[in-house]
Amino acid sequence: MRSIKVLATDSTNTFLRDLFRENSAIENCCVIANKQTAGKGQMGSTWITEEGKNLTCSILLNDLSLPLDQQFKVSALAAIGVLKALSKLNIPKLNLKWPNDILAEQQKICGILIENILQGDAIKASIIGIGLNVNQTNFSGLAQASSLKLQTGIDYDLDYLLKTVVEEVEKEVLSAIKLPIEEIIKRYKTYLFRLEKPSMFEFPDGKQEPGIIKNISKQGHLEVMFEDAVLKSFEVKEVKMLY
Repeated sequence: MRSIKVLATDSTNTFLRDLFRENSAIENCCVIANKQTAGKGQMGSTWITEEGKNLTCSILLNDLSLPLDQQFKVSALAAIGVLKALSKLNIPKLNLKWPNDILAEQQKICGILIENILQGDAIKASIIGIGLNVNQTNFSGLAQASSLKLQTGIDYDLDYLLKTVVEEVEKEVLSAIKLPIEEIIKRYKTYLFRLEKPSMFEFPDGKQEPGIIKNISKQGHLEVMFEDAVLKSFEVKEVKMLY
């Protein structure tokens, strides 16, 4: 896969979206930025990293021809791909926190943002944005944040790490995208943090309630069983798991 390196950009996802707008027949590629000034997170949140210490990149996968109602496939498979790449580096106790945060020893080391480009009622291409904390060791004010170096004590080569992550994500998505969603969710759940374990959940109004993660729906919604024995389904940002 062709790599494009830039010294600075507002967002690698935006950079690739602009490239696609100029040439919709563009081949699969990735862009990596030494400095990202307006990195994106889920639902408009930001992703801020120290310059030159972390992996901030986006991968464009074109010609997916994926029905729109199967869009969770890309999110799930991209996260599994990152997990497989990190497993090769022997990062300890990896988990996947719904929908696609990567944890090591219960601390967040990576966030993934998917932006789909539509053609009619199908997904033409997907842009997979990855923010991976690598050699940064100071996360002031972010008690649940960590990095590969904090987990292992090792300084990592960003170029090697980029190659490993991109290869695994591309292979995972393209090899499994046509599988039934049930099979992909089954794979996803093998990594899912706090599955079938009592946890505390917080709602947008601040209310907290204990529950148990039971499943992930075909649409990628989190399904939680609460004490009233009612199974409830949530989209991103509708509920937050406290841990």
